[in-house]
Amino acid sequence: MHFPIKVQGSGERLQISYQDLSFGALESRSSAIAAGLQRNGINAGARVVVMLRPSPEFFLVMFALFKLGAVPVLVDPGIAKSALKACLANAAPSAFIGIPLAHAARIFLGWGLDSISTLITVGRRWFWSGASLSEIETSGTGQTVPITTKPDDLAAILFTSGSTGVPKGVEYRHRHFVAQVELLRVAFQIVPGTVNLPTFPPFALFDPALGCTSVIPVMDPTRPAKADPYKLISAIRQFSVASLFGSPALLQNLAAHCDLHKQKLASVKTIMSAGAPVPPALVQLARSMLPSDAQIFTPYGATEALPVAIVEGRTLLGEVRDLSENGGGICVGMPLPQNTVRIIGITDTAITHWPDVNVCATGEIGEITVCGPSVTEAYFNAPEKTELAKIDDDGRCVHRMGDVGYFDAEGRLWYCGRKSHRVQTAYGTLYTEQVEAIFNASGLILRSALVGVGSAPREAPVLIFELPLHARSAPPFDIVLRLQALAATHPMCASINDFLLYSGSFPVDIRHNAKINREKLKLWAAQQMQR
Repeated sequence: MHFPIKVQGSGERLQISYQDLSFGALESRSSAIAAGLQRNGINAGARVVVMLRPSPEFFLVMFALFKLGAVPVLVDPGIAKSALKACLANAAPSAFIGIPLAHAARIFLGWGLDSISTLITVGRRWFWSGASLSEIETSGTGQTVPITTKPDDLAAILFTSGSTGVPKGVEYRHRHFVAQVELLRVAFQIVPGTVNLPTFPPFALFDPALGCTSVIPVMDPTRPAKADPYKLISAIRQFSVASLFGSPALLQNLAAHCDLHKQKLASVKTIMSAGAPVPPALVQLARSMLPSDAQIFTPYGATEALPVAIVEGRTLLGEVRDLSENGGGICVGMPLPQNTVRIIGITDTAITHWPDVNVCATGEIGEITVCGPSVTEAYFNAPEKTELAKIDDDGRCVHRMGDVGYFDAEGRLWYCGRKSHRVQTAYGTLYTEQVEAIFNASGLILRSALVGVGSAPREAPVLIFELPLHARSAPPFDIVLRLQALAATHPMCASINDFLLYSGSFPVDIRHNAKINREKLKLWAAQQMQR
């Protein structure tokens, strides 16, 4: 693994120095830390908050906790402070491992006051007690902790991004992680020795398990859309990176930069982009910066079930692109063979047993469900949320994705949007990804967001749109008229009469900077409609 430690210059003159961590050092040092943690009272089953930046310490601590059988708790640091406090209250951790800034926030914001008793600082302690990670590692050097974890033991609690509500703590068992590693290896044809640039830190943890080399980029992981393309390209070229993982927002930024400056990423053979739908236009733009034989995969999944289905970028062009841009939704490809993906009738209520569901026919839009080896069974300490999201199918757990979609005649899965974002009007139900793609492909706007104002099933559909930066200072006066004319030509959009220009950039999720926060836009639209 390579971790940036010093950055000099900017633009084309950028020079970055890296610190290396070998597989041998990861093994020996994480074992020492595991032994040191055990000496400090952290034992198997203990829930431990981990708040570290992408660094050697992040990998060392995570693998030490896995070896120990302790349960790391990961929460996106960029979410609202009140939501973060609620997440930690839900997890009730007994230990906290973090950088000094995280510890300061813990104290001032009152995180985990009722449960946290063990404190470990990565870096210099300020005014709190506990040990430093270096002291922990020293105390455990030369000792070993026997690995006794079982497949069904709780391995981690990973909180969702909360992009459509309050974050939920997903229970990962050790068998889920083992299954994910195998699914990823086979689906993306990953071979040991591959040099990977993971721009989402938790995803980087798969690299050591797959025998790959990680190059940690210089960027703020909570703001992938703002990642400096020069720094990404510098890392790619310095280490001959062959594989890159990033959100659509990061990929858009990188691809647009390469297109503008006529640059190619000659070493990159594989790109994986996830976290939000990847439009065909972005796939086409990204392909222009890669070698002709490179592949772009857009895996579909969620924190609760990943990966579910995959599609290679070439499939999204041509006929599929035409279908998408005319209201077909986003093609997410074929389900992995190990997964059973089915579409069921849309309902917002719990479904306890599989015989109670209504399975949709080919071409019929419904809620996407998945059953497979990486599908998690529960949310931590949240039985009511678990009940709404899980169905028992003769002892197998079926996860309700909370997404709507359909299967086409070729067996391809199409994503039409979040179930909670559907707009129920007097003329029928509209789905965000179907409707928005029609307007986004028009060339009139940068992107759009469909929301409903009022109460279902008589919501008024409102299309909110965002203009490119160069057009925001003096937007075309007839843009709304042109959008209305476009809507009139599509039966799917004919009921949309209200179009609102959003003056800035759409609010997006913290984790990937790619999912549009339609909940906020819905409130904003309701206020605008009342004026």
